[in-house]
Amino acid sequence: MNGDDAGLTAIEIGLTAAIITVAGSEPRVLSVSDQAALASLPLGPFDPRQHRTLEMGLRAYVSAQTGLSLGYVEQLYTFGDRGRHKQEADTGPHIVSVGYLALTRSADDDTGDAGEGWQGIYRFLPWEDWRHGRPKVLDALILPRLIDWAGAPQAESRSARLPGKHSRLRLAFGLDDFPWDEERVLERYELLYEAGLLEEAVTDGRVATTGLDQPLGVPMRFDHRRVLATAGSRLRSKIKYRPVVFELMPERFTLTELQATVESIAGRHLHKQNFRRLVEGAELVEPTGETSARTGGRPAALYRFRRKILDERPAPGLKLGGRG
Repeated sequence: MNGDDAGLTAIEIGLTAAIITVAGSEPRVLSVSDQAALASLPLGPFDPRQHRTLEMGLRAYVSAQTGLSLGYVEQLYTFGDRGRHKQEADTGPHIVSVGYLALTRSADDDTGDAGEGWQGIYRFLPWEDWRHGRPKVLDALILPRLIDWAGAPQAESRSARLPGKHSRLRLAFGLDDFPWDEERVLERYELLYEAGLLEEAVTDGRVATTGLDQPLGVPMRFDHRRVLATAGSRLRSKIKYRPVVFELMPERFTLTELQATVESIAGRHLHKQNFRRLVEGAELVEPTGETSARTGGRPAALYRFRRKILDERPAPGLKLGGRG
């Protein structure tokens, strides 16, 4: 370190995992709690002396902390904003965290000692669940507050480098003639944070108070709700062009169970017959010749993921149509 480096802030690299499963037709994320009882995603420091790669470090500490042996893992984004790991007096090294999306099969299966840590994702992001209709919180609270925050619409130059608040609001929340796009989970979260409507904005010192009687969704430690929103955006997008949904399914499943899993991730209801035509037309599954009566009704045919599709197409996925 030379003289010019003496005043620089020390940096540490952390690894944060949004580990997602689906159980009981509900998407869940693995969380742990700190001393303040705030939900937290599993995290740990990267030590290059112990692990050759970031992903190897992630897998090792998740296994040590939770008993889970991760399957599908992909890197999301690097989170390094000032204030994201705010501590008392804030004198320690600044944490730059590499976020990951990991998928595992149902929390009802073998999940080591981590079963009690699985929490419903829509507890943290309640405005994202449209399976039973448009969430009431959108029109009752979120949109009036955001529209007021955005102020009067102003003409925006086509050459403007950054879109204005109203343009972002219309795109993210499907206002005016824009449809609701389920993939814009992160954009919606960031607008709510910038508007000071989330508890994390208070913790980070962005606003003194949200001005709300009740928290808008369950807050998380540090910026972990933003990491979760990033994971949600990626997963909702990915299921449309890669067969990652089968990472969440048992080896054998019914088409009803597959549809419920896709709906839980997408956060919206899908027409039964259209979904079945989509799955069968995409040649993503094949019948096992067996049936299951675990739903309590008529025995239903069991299917499995047709792995040959990975050799046949560059982007096999469930190309879901727009919201009806």
